Amino acid sequence: MNVILLLVGLFLILSGANFLTDGAAALAKRFNISSLVIGLTIVAFGTSAPELTVSVVSAINGSAELAIGNVVGSNIFNILMIVGVTAVVAPIRITRGTLTKEIPLAILSSVVVLICANDLFLGTGTENVINRADGLLMLCFFLIFLGYTFAIAHNHSDEESAEIKTLPVWRCVVYIVGGLAALIFGGRLFVDGSSEIARSLGVGESIIGLTLVAMGTSLPELATSVVAALKKNPEIAIGNVIGSNLFNVFFVLGASATISPLPLGGITNFDLLYLLGASLLMFFVGKYHKVRMITRTEGIVMIATYVVYTGYLIYQL
Repeated sequence: MNVILLLVGLFLILSGANFLTDGAAALAKRFNISSLVIGLTIVAFGTSAPELTVSVVSAINGSAELAIGNVVGSNIFNILMIVGVTAVVAPIRITRGTLTKEIPLAILSSVVVLICANDLFLGTGTENVINRADGLLMLCFFLIFLGYTFAIAHNHSDEESAEIKTLPVWRCVVYIVGGLAALIFGGRLFVDGSSEIARSLGVGESIIGLTLVAMGTSLPELATSVVAALKKNPEIAIGNVIGSNLFNVFFVLGASATISPLPLGGITNFDLLYLLGASLLMFFVGKYHKVRMITRTEGIVMIATYVVYTGYLIYQL
């Protein structure tokens, strides 16, 4: 029954995110908002809506380990599995700007989480918790990142953005309301199902959050990246992953911690350092080649690195 709750919840979350994104983008287009702005805001929000929904609902329900595990696990999955699988399908070329600016931002986000989560080590608290002040700091970083993204976007033509569906206003409203309802209801089912599975297996919510929940909520990014690779545009995967990871840390985790402080519980420094290591791996793999490329062999190494991490978590049960 819990597995059914999990699957139904995940289906509603993914469907809701899709309908909400389509409806909001079409409505924005009717108000003559450029497709570039829509892509940077509404579409970007849509791909990370599953992580946002699950983490916020988890924070409200008091399932802090699930909220943090979802973000950390999703980001590890994004880098090692999504980039790895995409590189196996088609080697990924990395632009100089991505290597010198965007990937370092992803590394910075990992460092921010590591610092905010180590109150005991730093002597700033009596327990390791991502508190409201940390959450607000992350939200400030998100605003800076958003401003940077808009500044960079001015160098690209509007035609490069994703095509926006043309829908009548009434259908836009139905999509938006229906999508939000599906996200909220699906989020509750998904979190409840995940928590019950953790209890029935006798494992902590952190393990479920870092693995099962993280993989489920990262499906939109995986699908987008693999399809892009099949269409001979694998470079999209890097921007997709980096944007998603920054959104997850600075907005999803920031908003969740602002709503309710998040004690780390079963989330350890090993998990946080693994995330930092994955970000550094993506940087050095891209920098290794003169042409700044992630090859198929390196993609396999990244996938194997994720399998090792998952195996370690299972071994700890």
